[in-house]
Amino acid sequence: MGKLKGFVSFIWVLILLTFLLTNETIAQKGPKDVFVFPKLNEIKMPKVERVTLKNGMKLFLVEDHQYPTIDLKALIGVGSIYEPADKVGLASITGTVMRTGGTPTRPGDQLDEELENIAATVETGIGRNSGYADVSVLKEDIDKGLEILADILMNPAFPQDKIDLAKLQQRTSIARRNDEIMEIANREFNCLIYGKTHPYARYPEYVTIDAITRADLVAFHKKYFHPNNIILAAWGDFKVKNIKKKIERVFAKWPKAKIDFPPKPKVDYQYNYSINFIQKSDVNQSHILMGHIGGRKDDPDYPALIIMNQILSYDRMFKLIRTHRGLTYATWGYFGAEYDHPGVFSCGAQTKSQTTVYTIRLMLREVKRITEEEVTDEELVRAKDTYLNSFVFNFDSKSKIVSRMMTYAYYGYPLNFIDRIKKGIEKVTKADILRVAKKHLHPDKLQILVVGNKEDFDEPLSVLGPVNELDITIPEPKTETAPEASPESLRRGRELLMQTVEVSGGLKTFKAIQNVVVKTNNTLLLPRMKCSFLVLRPLFSQINSGRFFLCLLRNDTSYGRGFCLGSRSTRDSKFN
Repeated sequence: MGKLKGFVSFIWVLILLTFLLTNETIAQKGPKDVFVFPKLNEIKMPKVERVTLKNGMKLFLVEDHQYPTIDLKALIGVGSIYEPADKVGLASITGTVMRTGGTPTRPGDQLDEELENIAATVETGIGRNSGYADVSVLKEDIDKGLEILADILMNPAFPQDKIDLAKLQQRTSIARRNDEIMEIANREFNCLIYGKTHPYARYPEYVTIDAITRADLVAFHKKYFHPNNIILAAWGDFKVKNIKKKIERVFAKWPKAKIDFPPKPKVDYQYNYSINFIQKSDVNQSHILMGHIGGRKDDPDYPALIIMNQILSYDRMFKLIRTHRGLTYATWGYFGAEYDHPGVFSCGAQTKSQTTVYTIRLMLREVKRITEEEVTDEELVRAKDTYLNSFVFNFDSKSKIVSRMMTYAYYGYPLNFIDRIKKGIEKVTKADILRVAKKHLHPDKLQILVVGNKEDFDEPLSVLGPVNELDITIPEPKTETAPEASPESLRRGRELLMQTVEVSGGLKTFKAIQNVVVKTNNTLLLPRMKCSFLVLRPLFSQINSGRFFLCLLRNDTSYGRGFCLGSRSTRDSKFN
């Protein structure tokens, strides 16, 4: 009996141990290892109708009856890469004033009110590689929306006051471009990769903005804005047959034209290691960027590069520098690939000044490591799952789907290019990642840029190599010096002054003035609104025997000319 009890106890111990070991094994595994997830559903694409009008305009039309709205998007074959080097900013100003300036029959301010009355929006702009015009309206206002879109694309007025406002906004941006450390770093790193004067990196200066005239805007628009240079998409609550007829009607009188495009800018990059620095004394952290030229999206290695970048940036740099070392709030990497030219590969971090060089060394180590050894199975699976599980969000709106297809058509890519990328991602192996890392990354030829305060660095940057200190001083705007006064101009000025006194009641009247108040009606014009306000400002108050002093002041600067009548009070001056 005792032996039987002992045997039963032994069996229970085995069962208990088995249970505990099984639970421990389960506890060590994540939910993904315990549960079996079904295969992701196939993504259902909406039907996209493609039409080419007689004038060469290409249409992408998608019915979507979920909401009673219709959206239109025009993609135009124009960009800042085509603007003259001495007029950088021309493309941006042209795109802005097309909207703010309106048309001869719809001035900009009137257009604002017209759109507000029908709860519609119209936006235009020109970027580096393309231009756009977007319209969003309720479906019952689609005729009005199409008329406005066609009018803006074909007949922009380019009024001088709106051009002046756009140029003023550009000058303001120039004046403030060195305020933010991140903006400085991104801008200057781009210049290191492409070259400061290259169309993919250059930026406006006061002199290039001042050189732009209304005639330049008119000529730029006339050269590139033609129907055969436009892809127009529409999605929303309509029938394809009906919207096609409406689009044909509003653009029927716009003929196609031959466009003489300048050659696309060439990228001639030379790999070299360099340490570059920009001093910014008013910060307590450093912004670090390192990298070199990137690639193109049509490179067969692109899917593997996406996964390589995911592992380098998030599985390694982010975990090492932020999670484990706590050196930065954010660190990142990006293997930039463009459609028609090489992008930029870069890794970045922001860290306190006292850990600048230490952080750079950690980043360099990780870039080198991914070119020398295979990634782990876990890293590969996690990176691929991250991409594939989020793939569906490329299709969560008709806007994304149509805009992407327009972009593919614009650059001559197959319309199912994103599906090809997905299939490529699914096939990526550890060997692929090591191969593309060795081929496309050059750890010993990285260009490193640091923006920060060198007085607080943990070590001088020179321990990493010779330092090239970059000058980001903003060139001063051009000023005009008023000509020296001649005896004749002084005589004429005195005559005008005395005439002003006489028509105002004579010198005796001026001596009797006790107070002067300036009353002004002001209008502030902004891109999307107009503000009017009244200002009452005491300019002069005479006490006892004070005298009134009147002068004719000429305001003459590079940004405005005019005359103003000034006055001041003084106890000692006499009016002669």
